[in-house]
Parts: sequence; C-alpha cells; structure tokens
Amino acid sequence: MIQTGVDRSQSHAGWRLAAVLVVAGAAMWVAGCDQKKNASGAVQAAAKVNKEDITVQQIEFVLQQQRGLKPEQADAASRQILERLIDQELAVQKAAELKLDAEPRVKAQLEAARREVLSRAYLEKAGEAASKPTADEVSKYYEENPALFKDRRIYSLQELSIEATPEQVAEIKTRLGQARNMAEFVEYLKANDIRFNGNQAVRAAEQLPLAHLKALAAMKDGQAVLNATPNGAQVVVLAGSRSQPVTLQQATPAIEQFLLNERKRALVVKDVKAMREAAKIEYLGKYAQSGAGVAAPVVAPASASPSAEPMSSGGLGDAPKSIPAAEPK
Repeated sequence: MIQTGVDRSQSHAGWRLAAVLVVAGAAMWVAGCDQKKNASGAVQAAAKVNKEDITVQQIEFVLQQQRGLKPEQADAASRQILERLIDQELAVQKAAELKLDAEPRVKAQLEAARREVLSRAYLEKAGEAASKPTADEVSKYYEENPALFKDRRIYSLQELSIEATPEQVAEIKTRLGQARNMAEFVEYLKANDIRFNGNQAVRAAEQLPLAHLKALAAMKDGQAVLNATPNGAQVVVLAGSRSQPVTLQQATPAIEQFLLNERKRALVVKDVKAMREAAKIEYLGKYAQSGAGVAAPVVAPASASPSAEPMSSGGLGDAPKSIPAAEPK
C-alpha cells in the first residue's frame, strides 16, 4: 500500500542519432500530417534549413504540448522551439545523407512510431462519442467519495520498504503492532539485520491511489499499516494530517473530466473488443498456444488511461486530479 549502409564509425554515431530522431520524429510526423494553413491556403514558413522549411504550424504543434505555459511565455517558448526544430532538421538531413532511414532497426522504429500515432488517434476518435456527465452524476460522485472532497485531508506520510521473506513478514507485522513508536520498530529491524529504506512525503488526497486513500482516511494520526509486497513488506505511518475540504462547486470541473474520461475508456474497450471479435486473428509459431484465449490490454486515449501507481509515487490513477482546495479554516 504505502508504500549498416555506412562504415562502422558512421554506424555507431548513426544509431545514437536514430534514437533521437525516432523520439522526436513521431511528433513531427503528426504535425506534418495535420498542418494548418493560413488564409491564403499556404503553409507558413518560420525558417529555412538548407532547402527545407520549418513551419509555423510545426512550432504551434509543439507549443500546444507544453503544459502550464502562460500566455506571456508563448513568444519566448516559440523561439526556443524553433531553434530545437532547426537542430532537429539538421539531424534529419544528416540522417538522410547517411541513409539511416534504410537501416532495418531505424525502419522498424519509424514504423512503430507511425503505428502508435495512428492507433492512438483512432482510439481518441472512438472516445469522442462519450457524453458529458450530468450535474446529478457529478454530485453523486462527490457524495460517494468524501475522502476526496468534503473530508479531504493533506497527509504527512512516513514509509518503510522492507526486504523480507514471507515468513519474516508475519513476525514483522506482530512487532509493528507491539512497538510503542516508529523509532522502536526501526531499532527492531536494525537489530535483526532486516534491510529497509525509508522516505517521507506530504500528499493531498487526490495524489493518492483511491483504494489506499480510503484506508488512510480511516486512520488516525500516528497509526501505521503494513502490507505485504513481492519483496517483503511496506509500512506506512500517518505522521500527521490536516483538513482541507473542497466544495462541490470547486470539485465539479475535475469530476466532470474524470467521469468523461471513464466513459471514453469504456467506449474504447467496447470498440476494441468488438473489433477483435469481428477480426480473424490467428496465433502462429510459439504464440499458437499461449496467445489463444488471452485478453489483450486495450490502449485507451491518454486522457482516459488511469495508471496504477504506488502510494510513494504520489500518483492517483483512479480519481479526479487537480482539485482546487478550499482555504483552510
């Protein structure tokens, strides 16, 4: 819980260059496929690198990916993006000169990037049919999750990750219950040469996995909980907490987005399931037996993909994010 078409010297440099190009290439590929035009119908050039243009549309595409960018920062950011795109274009031109795009590994990487972009674009398209949640649905979610909203708290957490065998975990749990304080429990671990590492953090309710939040919300300051892990156990101590509720009005935008994303995800799962049932899928070779009957994971749109993250990461995969807090009383 709480937890080679060139010589060898060219090839060596080429692989490193190819790695850079593939990472950036997917974004450029999308921008190239969907460039906006100005009123005259022509693509606007922002710079020319040898014979190739860097367009205003490419800059705008990258700029749109910058989260939290303030309007007054847009001009400076655009100029920085242009310089990066110029460097990227120079690298692309050099890669073409070295014929790196003909090398099997690079071709495979470029095709993988293309498939990823196209499949994600389709899944996002499939989710567009999701309807916006109603006010009653938002209110219902608010009332069903008091730990996130009206009883929201800011948690000060101490975490110990302990390496232990399953047999040791039972004894560790007993010792944790008997310890008068955390210092005494830590001394027990040290005395018995039980390896562990610790950290501490302050997390708001929405920064915690929802399943873990429910347990934390029921705890009092100073209480600890132990959960078994694949490598041993994880102990989380609620060192302290303070109340910082949010109202329904404050929480509504985040809840609406969360519920909408969940509907998009459900539509995507249903759509992919139907496509798999309609398609002729034949597993071959070593996959002939292992593939049959195995449900494939569905890659949902980025905005609708909850992530299962450990508590120590501060991630919250299954609850609304960015909930504005009410002023402490």
